[in-house]
Amino acid sequence: MNKLTGIFVIFITLLIFANSAFALVEDELVNSTLKADEIEKPYTNLNYNYEDTDVVDVKLSVLEDIKNEKYIHEGEIIKFQVVRDVKYKNQVVIKRGTPARARVETIITNGMNGIPASIIFGDFEIEGIPWSKLTSSYEKFGLDLSLMVYPLKWALTILPPTGTFTNFIKGGHAKLKSTNIITIKYHPNWN
Repeated sequence: MNKLTGIFVIFITLLIFANSAFALVEDELVNSTLKADEIEKPYTNLNYNYEDTDVVDVKLSVLEDIKNEKYIHEGEIIKFQVVRDVKYKNQVVIKRGTPARARVETIITNGMNGIPASIIFGDFEIEGIPWSKLTSSYEKFGLDLSLMVYPLKWALTILPPTGTFTNFIKGGHAKLKSTNIITIKYHPNWN
């Protein structure tokens, strides 16, 4: 086989595989489950000026205790309550006891080597306050044991199998009790 024929065969082979690689494939699962649903696009705030640095802390406490990240699921609405009056320029903007709510956006389970679990709350809503003036998220971590595990692992590596046993030390669970106070930020001059 001469050189020109070999190049032609390689070109045709690549052309056949490239054509099948770029073929459009319909996703049957999406078409069957989401075809009737109208999917709402999230609102994007395009009218903003975040140069203003006036910030006021909003102290919240959860109404029902969260034992750990296994007792909630992503997308669940969690109810909070404002713990203290929020004042801006000597005026009460948010009264104590005002209900608030947030959505559980992400749950990360605890892992090996002391990596803690975490829960990310987002889409905070407080009565009478536009959502665009509140911080977008808050993350609650469990106990981080990795700062203890990694030095222990390196110290035990001189005894061959013992360093690997520290892999099985898991980090703490993310808990939130009604006595815990979380802080989000309120930006009074944002749009």
